[in-house]
Amino acid sequence: MSKNYVALPVSFLLLAFSVPSKGQTSEDQRHTPAAPTSMQSPADSSANVVRPALVDEQAADLYMLHKDFYQAAQTYKQLVDREPRNAVYLNKLGIALHQQSALPLALKYYERATKANPQYADAMNNIGTIWYQRKKYGKAIRAYRRALLVRTDMPVLYSNLGYAYFGDKKYDQALESFRQALVLDPQFFDRVGGRNGSILQDRSVSDRGRFYFMLAKSFAQAGNLTRCVLYLRKAKEEGYKELAAAKSDPAFAAVLADPAIQDILAPKPVTEQP
Repeated sequence: MSKNYVALPVSFLLLAFSVPSKGQTSEDQRHTPAAPTSMQSPADSSANVVRPALVDEQAADLYMLHKDFYQAAQTYKQLVDREPRNAVYLNKLGIALHQQSALPLALKYYERATKANPQYADAMNNIGTIWYQRKKYGKAIRAYRRALLVRTDMPVLYSNLGYAYFGDKKYDQALESFRQALVLDPQFFDRVGGRNGSILQDRSVSDRGRFYFMLAKSFAQAGNLTRCVLYLRKAKEEGYKELAAAKSDPAFAAVLADPAIQDILAPKPVTEQP
């Protein structure tokens, strides 16, 4: 049975919007449907309304929107058969297969996309997501860093790199990557991606307490007290045992005086035994 990735807090695979990579031709612009040849006016209700038919790519995108990944893959495959060097089609076919857990086949099409367009950061990122899900964190890191050599303006790339560093237990590098994502988009970790797109995120982690603590630290450094409180509280709820380290961590220095932070860091009261 194929498995669809569902949006869940700190454990999900999602599609995010992205703009065309440097050197990438937007296939969406090439396939914009023609304008209607006639319009119905309120005064002439008998006039025929000519609606543009969906092109194949739009139909496939709609299948993706409705999570009919099998039909989406079938339609993207037809497009790839017609244009075997179209990087956008190859990447989208990879995503449709990826969402069906057909990882080896998805990887094949992502790699074909990067060969068709060596500047296609989205496909490079998606290769990294394959390796991340396989817990091959070194390979994931290399793929994400390769994408960042092409695009440095996409917070999703820094975020994915941060998750890969976190999985590899390289926490300082993970924290810096998350910080870079927040510099580009302070609300990035509040977003859950677009309905459709060409780039994947995997936000699954095992040590959620540590992960939340690191996000709280990132937000403290960014001067976002509200989000710092939110994620520090989540770390406490997960039972993170090193929560008290925030009291001596310079990254939290500017927020330690806040009553909400003090309340979270306050030791649990000792209950007297009867």
